[in-house]
Amino acid sequence: MAAEQALESERDAIVAALTPVIDGLVATFGPMCEVVLHDYRRPEESVVAVAGSVTGRAVGGAMSEIGMRIVARGDKAGDELNYVTRTRGGKLVKASTMVLRDSMGTVFGALCVNLDVTAVGDAHALLGALAGIGGTPAEVPVTTFGNDIDSVVDAILDAHQLRQNGSWAALDRGRRLELFRGLDERGVFAVRRAIEQVAARLGISRASAYSYLSQARAEDRAATDRTATDKTSPGGNA
Repeated sequence: MAAEQALESERDAIVAALTPVIDGLVATFGPMCEVVLHDYRRPEESVVAVAGSVTGRAVGGAMSEIGMRIVARGDKAGDELNYVTRTRGGKLVKASTMVLRDSMGTVFGALCVNLDVTAVGDAHALLGALAGIGGTPAEVPVTTFGNDIDSVVDAILDAHQLRQNGSWAALDRGRRLELFRGLDERGVFAVRRAIEQVAARLGISRASAYSYLSQARAEDRAATDRTATDKTSPGGNA
């Protein structure tokens, strides 16, 4: 108990030390920059400090899909640097997400730097067109940045249902489990009330949603166990 309290104090100290840093980063990079400090110990209100305004975040806001993915990966999560995404409002954003760890290596938060490069992208396209070297721009994934965690979960569900290309009723058991597995890998079920939200969106009972999630996780564990057995058995790779 004392050890855990010491770690909690350490995490609090890291967050407190980084809070004034974000203003300096935005002052350095200018008005097109936003820096967000997340504490994943409270995922529904993970934003504890923010400077600048690119994604419209506010203190007390929720983590994005990227944050959910980090939470799902747990201590195996790593930094995600210099990736490009697009907000639902159309802004082109170059971003880096750097995970925060305590002295035991436990991931508990993240420092996120977002640069609005929409104007740069437009200028690049214009210059390419003028020079006759413009091509079809690469597809940029859309990320939902919301202060309401429910809107983020809804966006993830919308994306999954679009990829499934069919209603819940039209999906067979394998594709239903695939849907729950995908949501779990994205960290959706780390959020309180997410199971109820997913069940309501799919038109099923909460008990059914829990059952599908349990089955998906059980199949993943069985697959992992089989892989481990294959590696250690005679003729394996071990």
